[in-house]
Amino acid sequence: MTVYELQQINSTVREPSTVETDERGGRERKSDRKRLLALVGSAVAQLPIWGTPHQYSQSNALTMIGFAMSYGVLQEYYFDHWTLDGARELTGIIGTTSNGVMYLSMLVLFALFTKRWARYRQSAAMCGALVACASFILSSRSQHVWHLIATQGILAALGCALVYSPLTLTLGEWFALDNRICNRAVAFGICLSSKNVVGSVCPFMFRGLLDRYDFRTALVIWAAVMVSTGTLSILMIQTPQASLVSGTTRGRKIPWQFLKHRTFWIYSIATLLQSAGYGIPQTYLSEYARNVSALSPTFSTLLITLINIPGICSSTFFGFLSDNKHFRLSAPTVTAVSAISSALAVFLFWGFAEKGSIALLVLFAITFGFFASAYSATWGGVMNDMENDAARRNEAVDSGVLYGLLNGARGIGYVSGGLLSVPLIKAGGAHPTGHFGYSTTYGPLIMFTGLSLAFGGWGLAFTPKWKSLLHLR
Repeated sequence: MTVYELQQINSTVREPSTVETDERGGRERKSDRKRLLALVGSAVAQLPIWGTPHQYSQSNALTMIGFAMSYGVLQEYYFDHWTLDGARELTGIIGTTSNGVMYLSMLVLFALFTKRWARYRQSAAMCGALVACASFILSSRSQHVWHLIATQGILAALGCALVYSPLTLTLGEWFALDNRICNRAVAFGICLSSKNVVGSVCPFMFRGLLDRYDFRTALVIWAAVMVSTGTLSILMIQTPQASLVSGTTRGRKIPWQFLKHRTFWIYSIATLLQSAGYGIPQTYLSEYARNVSALSPTFSTLLITLINIPGICSSTFFGFLSDNKHFRLSAPTVTAVSAISSALAVFLFWGFAEKGSIALLVLFAITFGFFASAYSATWGGVMNDMENDAARRNEAVDSGVLYGLLNGARGIGYVSGGLLSVPLIKAGGAHPTGHFGYSTTYGPLIMFTGLSLAFGGWGLAFTPKWKSLLHLR
């Protein structure tokens, strides 16, 4: 080949021009801007989704949708200012109902909005915010307990699920690919940290409203806060263009082959079992502190806040631990660290807490809050594991559907744990005092909580090689 021919070849293979490089850089910056807005918007959305106060009167406890975020605030108010028709005990249905409605509806909503209805995500989320807002305005006019059950237990839960599902799908899609901000696991972890911020701050916000106004006015104000923050966050989150590309119905069907493989069932059952025990301390710890440790109601309620605060840091940390390039751990290992550590906190600190043992209860609340609150943040690594498992089989898998199914398993666990806690308390006997927690009325409940949390890490039992635990992916 002559020199002239080589020059001709080199002239055809040219480097990208400065204009093309600038255009590509501009597109990347634009995508990063949208990606960052999606992350910030998803973090802000945790307030209207998880910051709505739902009564759950089980042993004088109050929880939020799936999370004990305003523990005791409305419950205490209702007991002091009861004006509704019907038995106060019926408010116990609200927490269980809202948990079931919200989490189980995610099984359907994630599947609907992952592909075929992707273009309706923003509209659906906006409708959800309006439904949740309307539910609290209606509940402020309640005259009977069943009005609260219908508005806060069902309607608000549906509205919040309608906000959460499409926004979470969009967030996962923005961070599924390599980018200059963070990966999907860390993005989910940041949002869960924001959720714990909501859990730490909202009780004080709502207490301030109740101290200044009556509960009816407070609910209307809270509805306005919900719809304003919800609208702002929804407008910040744009669905990726790739998800909006129209396709045939056949081409956009959801692949369900992963249901045949044990990897999915291992993680789903682990999530269900961990969730069954996760909600129990948030429901009963305050009561235990009053009845057994003889602590003041204020300090008892403060313990619940101490559960939420550590999750602010741990959720992001475990999200990073689930998927990073520096210290690579397998998904079973990360989930086991969260599950087994929180179980040990139950067995060692709550189980051996006795009358006047403030230090052990504080240590339990902080340790349990750090490890148990971060369990959902490990799902980024779990989804990576299931996606890799599908790739080895040359099968397709939809990560959005996976995330929805894991949330569904979490909801079943929450409801199951709440239903089982009542007979477990009865099995402990009528006398709430004893030398340690194990010998009190709460003994069977403590044992069940620790065991169910520990089984959240049972994925380790299906990891045959020690090397793959540290992976050492």
